[in-house]
Amino acid sequence: MRFKAVEEQFRRSAVLVEGASVKISEYYGINVFDMERMQRYLSKEAYKSVVFAVETGNRIDRKVADQVAAGMKDWAVSRGATHYTHWFHPLTGGTAEKHDAFIDLDNNGKAFESFSGNLLSQQEPDASSFPHGGLRNTFEARGYTAWDPSSPAFILDKTLCIPTIFISYTGEALDYKTPLLKSIQALDKAAVDVCQYFDKEVKKVVANLGWEQEYFLVDDALYQARPDLVLTNRTLMGHSSAKDQQLEDHYFGSIPERVSAFMRDFEIESYKLGIPIKTRHNEVAPNQFECAPIFEEVNLANDHNQLMMEVMRRTARRHHFRVLFHEKPFAGVNGSGKHNNWSMGTDTGVNLLQPGKTPKKNLQFLTFLVNTIKAVHEHGDLLRAGIVSAGNTHRLGANEAPPSIMSVFLGTQLSKTLDDFEKRVSDEKMTPDEKTALKLDIGKIPKILLDNTDRNRTSPFAFTGNRFEFRAVGSSQNCASPMLILNTAVADRLRIFKTEVDALIEKNIKKDEAIFQILRKYISESKNVRFEGNGYSEDWPKEAAKKGLSNINSVPEALSILTTDATIDFFERNKVLNRRELESRFEVGIEEFTKKIQIESRVLGDLAVNHIVPTVIKYQNTLIESARGLKEIYGEKEFKTVAGRRLETISTISKHITEILDKTDEMIEARRKANRLDCHKKVYEYDQKVRPFLEKIREHIDDLELIVDDEMWPLPKYRELLFSR
Repeated sequence: MRFKAVEEQFRRSAVLVEGASVKISEYYGINVFDMERMQRYLSKEAYKSVVFAVETGNRIDRKVADQVAAGMKDWAVSRGATHYTHWFHPLTGGTAEKHDAFIDLDNNGKAFESFSGNLLSQQEPDASSFPHGGLRNTFEARGYTAWDPSSPAFILDKTLCIPTIFISYTGEALDYKTPLLKSIQALDKAAVDVCQYFDKEVKKVVANLGWEQEYFLVDDALYQARPDLVLTNRTLMGHSSAKDQQLEDHYFGSIPERVSAFMRDFEIESYKLGIPIKTRHNEVAPNQFECAPIFEEVNLANDHNQLMMEVMRRTARRHHFRVLFHEKPFAGVNGSGKHNNWSMGTDTGVNLLQPGKTPKKNLQFLTFLVNTIKAVHEHGDLLRAGIVSAGNTHRLGANEAPPSIMSVFLGTQLSKTLDDFEKRVSDEKMTPDEKTALKLDIGKIPKILLDNTDRNRTSPFAFTGNRFEFRAVGSSQNCASPMLILNTAVADRLRIFKTEVDALIEKNIKKDEAIFQILRKYISESKNVRFEGNGYSEDWPKEAAKKGLSNINSVPEALSILTTDATIDFFERNKVLNRRELESRFEVGIEEFTKKIQIESRVLGDLAVNHIVPTVIKYQNTLIESARGLKEIYGEKEFKTVAGRRLETISTISKHITEILDKTDEMIEARRKANRLDCHKKVYEYDQKVRPFLEKIREHIDDLELIVDDEMWPLPKYRELLFSR
């Protein structure tokens, strides 16, 4: 009865009022068609079918789908929903939806609510304008969305949203969710097979994700006065504020009242959508903040991240804010990431990356730990390809985020454990004493957990006690991109590991000894990817090069790894992506990068020529008139002495104006030349010839900002953008 009362209360009021007595736990998930609501609105047959489909990945029969659709519609309509949509993740990086009303007409023209299993299971939105990288012809609009039962439907703004995959007419993935789900299946199978060495009760392994979302808030009025923020989500010019993050007083500081109100509002909406937001705090840079949820299964966690970003955008506008997810919206202060905390868990309640209390449990822990390290060592370039973007390029390696060199941090004690493990396990059969000693050492692993939880903020892939933190992911990115690569890489390595261990067992080597030998080999082979030092140091790139670790800073070069024969074979043997899908993702990636640089260069050119230069000339003319006045007062003899600084300023302004106009013309010409090339050559031209002009032009504009009268400067400055709360 209490549950129904709470549901009725929220049916009358869209949001909580200040001081309401309802606990979070009482309205959490109220706008989600979760298992609890399914039990109330579905028949036992339909409910069991959905549960079975979620647990096994099997399809739901169309007859059962009709029952699910009817129950889902009844629940949605009771919550005030008037429309439904298939909600999916196209390769734009955001989400997409096409709304249809529940309304239908009978033979007498009378309206009634209708929603069938066919409409639930599959839709055919117009796919012609979504990025597809050549998978389909532009004049062919067919693309299909298919229901994903593992992620529950939810209501957003009076619309029932049904999470779906998005595929082409010929079955290729046009989204992020499809390959993510396939990677989850691949990891499940491979991990369960390896778990059988240690626990025969394990029947399922899931990948878990806990993302940390960083973001900036900007006052809406100031945002609207910055065309670069409106059109590119970052400031293309702006001199550093005299004070920004130097004092480190914003990090974990008291949350401003207006920001706190925004946070409470979007958290309430998130809780109602079943998004388990746990943490909120000020980040390092002024007006930068972070939120993080409780860990969830990776597919659901990713859906929740995409959904929460949309909720944050909507909520921010109600509070007269704009939320910025760009990785580097402001030069000179920390950018934003989306740290992806990844782990594996069994259906028996075991975290496979959590040390245990017995040698057997710790051998299992070491098995999954070492295989993950080995996977990162083998597929570091591919993991980098999963996180590169025009925005993240500004952030990675900028003394605020991990470098683009993929390395693994373990912590001193755990790293020593692996080194000792490598030395102690011989290639030959171990003596009983060696075996006993090694097992005793393995049994001590829980004692070093305190050291393992220490974090290396300069590492892109750090072990933090019971999970790996992929810190290099950009704040605006879809988590599915790096997660599907990581899942597949670990699945592939676990599958190979089992094959190699089984081969030794067939040679009459005992299971534990076989595992020891293969792990020793992997520890030795992947040692170079482990790095415990400062990733920001000047020596690290040199050391990394000696270790054979690549340092690819170019976005097109990083993306090119997607189309290599090794990558294609890797994804195809794990049945996650095929050649055409990988080639299409490369095409989409380089096209997106090219267009973003193109947009930024156009916006900067417009601002420079039509906003900055005219303003600067006006100020220069003011100085000229002032100088003329001084000359009339003091005469030719004393003029240069009295007006010397003004004359220097006038000259300096002239030089900056000339440089801005000349470099803008050069940038436009470079863009024109690049536009004549095919897409594969064009992306490199934009990267190497057009993009550098963005900084060259900016330098002169930022210098002028310190010269021109503050009242005349046409754009809000950093001190206003970063400190207006």
